[in-house]
Amino acid sequence: SALLRESNPPARVAAGEHHSVFIVGEGRLSSCGCAPQHVPGLLGHGEGVTRLNTPTRLPSTLGAERAVSVSAGGFHSLALAANGAVWSWGNGSYGKLGHGDMQGQLLPKKIEALTGQRVVALSAGWQHSLALTAD
Repeated sequence: SALLRESNPPARVAAGEHHSVFIVGEGRLSSCGCAPQHVPGLLGHGEGVTRLNTPTRLPSTLGAERAVSVSAGGFHSLALAANGAVWSWGNGSYGKLGHGDMQGQLLPKKIEALTGQRVVALSAGWQHSLALTAD
């Protein structure tokens, strides 16, 4: 894959249960893996994309911002943009995507509840997400 060539190595990599997420180039997100039936959106490529054998660039941007950090949980992912915004996608059970509900997201969606917070680190767990703020 062109993503993994020595001249274009990933800047960051996160591995989940069934997928991996990469930051490449100027902060662009790519993913690969195989989503189980109950996890539409795990790969962040929208409806119907359940398997990617090679890292593939996500069709959605993070509000035109570059990604600086990623974390992959069991069935979801998180990305931190350079402007401090946090984005999530995948399975939303237990409210782990941070949108105030338990709905899954097919594409990265900004977590509005963290707007104005200075997030410095992210961690996606099995059924939870953590955002560490500077305060």
